[in-house]
Amino acid sequence: MNLAAQIDDASFTHSGATTPALDHVSLDIARGEIIALLGPSGAGKTTLLSLLDGRLRGWLGRVSVFGTPLDPDKAPPRDLRPDTGFVFQEFALVERSTVLRNVLNGRLGRMSALRAVLGSHTANDLRVAQDALADCGIDDLAHRRVDSLSGGQRQRVAIARCLAQEPRLILADEPVSNLDPTRAAEILTLLTEAARARGATVAFSSHQPELARRFAQRIIGMRGGRIAFDVPTQELTDTATAELYRDAAQMAPIGLRAVP
Repeated sequence: MNLAAQIDDASFTHSGATTPALDHVSLDIARGEIIALLGPSGAGKTTLLSLLDGRLRGWLGRVSVFGTPLDPDKAPPRDLRPDTGFVFQEFALVERSTVLRNVLNGRLGRMSALRAVLGSHTANDLRVAQDALADCGIDDLAHRRVDSLSGGQRQRVAIARCLAQEPRLILADEPVSNLDPTRAAEILTLLTEAARARGATVAFSSHQPELARRFAQRIIGMRGGRIAFDVPTQELTDTATAELYRDAAQMAPIGLRAVP
């Protein structure tokens, strides 16, 4: 299989915690696939995305992204970092800067270290950023300050910045949790269609099973740091979803390709 990412028996416990955030997790993600991570708060979804992003330290197991192994003790090599883009739940934008300047920040990883420090963008950087703005439907906001925008507009800026990075793997942590249902669907449509147009792989986390069903090809249920089920979207049942969110100290077997 042509894989975008591979996780083999990964475990991680946050400092001071008594239970693991990831508990012997194994997962393959095919190139071009769109997957959703479902599960209650504390299930391990954000930690899993951080692991794939190369930001997590001190984990155990084996992880590779596009065939390159990650090191649990240091960041990925600089030339490989732009291949993975991250869309944060809280946007992580420079509020007092313009929309265009924020999107151009997505180009920093594609520059030499000197040009990145100097903020010296090329004509190609500007073209890529403008294309990302157009794809996100916010090219008319290019010169507006971010702190003047609505929540939905800010999320579009965050996605445009990610697209300007030209990633091959896009990770999105609860990208629509702060939006109403209509805006949430618009944002996930934008994200998944832009990814497909670029041949990129997407993994997004969500608390909303209906959105996961609508936009993902495959759904992975997490609970207590473990994978409870991993199924094609059409095989996800209401019973499995209800069990995933059941308020219990320990996960009971779900019966959908359960991972022990």
